[in-house]
Order: sequence, then C-alpha cells, then structure tokens
Amino acid sequence: MQSLSLALKNFNDRVKQMNQSGSKQLMLSAEEARNLHADIFILLANFAEAQATVDPVMDNVSIGMDGGGFK
Repeated sequence: MQSLSLALKNFNDRVKQMNQSGSKQLMLSAEEARNLHADIFILLANFAEAQATVDPVMDNVSIGMDGGGFK
C-alpha cells in the first residue's frame, strides 16, 4: 500500500487540529484545494480500477437450513 500524499497528510492534520480546537471552519488555499482534489481523484480512480479487476469469489451461493430436532 502506498503512503498518503503530502496533501492528504496536511488535510488530515488540519482537520485533527480543527477538531481539537473546536473550530467550526477549515480554510484551504486554492493550491491546497487543487492538490487535495487531485489526490482524492487519483485515489478514487485507483479504487475503481481495482474494483473492475477483482473477480467475484462467489457468483452463485446457495444456503440450506432446517430447524433441526429441537425438543
């Protein structure tokens, strides 16, 4: 697994700081927002690609159950 990008680490740190200080807003510069957007898009693209290449393990599952012999 790849490590998180600098933009994602910075965002995570700033959200933690916001939560700890009880702030209600988090401001990002345009550059920070663009970097975060790019990194999130890359993560989503990688996730979608990984999902498309995974073969389903179970195509057809049948489960049979009965009550057994309770007395």
